[in-house]
Amino acid sequence: MKTKMVSYTRETLPPRTAADEARLAAVFARPDSEIDLSDIPEWTDEDFKNAGRGPFYRALKSQITAKLDTDVIAWLKSEGRGYQTRMNAILRREMLKALAANKAA
Repeated sequence: MKTKMVSYTRETLPPRTAADEARLAAVFARPDSEIDLSDIPEWTDEDFKNAGRGPFYRALKSQITAKLDTDVIAWLKSEGRGYQTRMNAILRREMLKALAANKAA
């Protein structure tokens, strides 16, 4: 049996019940000193020293129109599916190289 996926936005949330309001009021009434942070210590600069982009990060994409030489497009397409992704990777590699060179200068 298939189950329907439920999705809410801020505008379509179901109304809060009296029990919901009572639970929220109890949580908000507690002082910060009663919050147990033992399993989530504070972050330090050392924690961020080797930080990197998360594995699920996806850069925003913009659709463009560009004129490229026919032989360049043929070469990209000759490698198989995903030529636009390869084109993006090539451009990104060159962008990062240029940024590194500018930083070093």
